[in-house]
Amino acid sequence: MNKNRLEAFSDGVLAIIITIMVLEFKLPEGASCEALAPLLPKFLSYILSFIYVGIYWNNHHHMMHTVKQVNGKILWANLHLLFWLSLIPFATAWNGENHFAPFPMMLYGIILLMNGVAYYILQGLILKKHGKDSLLSKALGTDIKGKSSPILYIIAVAFANFYPVVSGGIYIFVALMWLVPDKRIERIFNENE
Repeated sequence: MNKNRLEAFSDGVLAIIITIMVLEFKLPEGASCEALAPLLPKFLSYILSFIYVGIYWNNHHHMMHTVKQVNGKILWANLHLLFWLSLIPFATAWNGENHFAPFPMMLYGIILLMNGVAYYILQGLILKKHGKDSLLSKALGTDIKGKSSPILYIIAVAFANFYPVVSGGIYIFVALMWLVPDKRIERIFNENE
């Protein structure tokens, strides 16, 4: 099967996810700068979640460039990833509304963890379909970021009940870790041209 429909559908879902997150903002009461202050936790939560959705979109986009064909398993794994990504707006809104309280921070981390697991499953099925000599396999190498992210999410979830600020710091650290441009796939494409 061709991968184009999978990519188009995924792009559409991710665009909707971002739109839903921004629609959670209510207009401030008043026209002063002080009227924005109550929105600060929501805005900070939105920024982090926007970055996470952007990271997944970027990595998904790069990964799909290595894919020649998809099968039913890959389609279902992609839907599994989109399911967990679709829960980010809920966790984002709940976190912002409750000023990063322990349980919302824990749920946010669980959703981030499940996104990572779902992405790993999708990546694994693509690797299985295309083999160990595929472009994706060559590009991933040891995949330190991919392997360390779930561990960091688990640590953050464990801290959420007692030190939600530490959890938030870990979520920010993982996002920053992924924001560093990852040129592995682009480098492999350039080498094979």
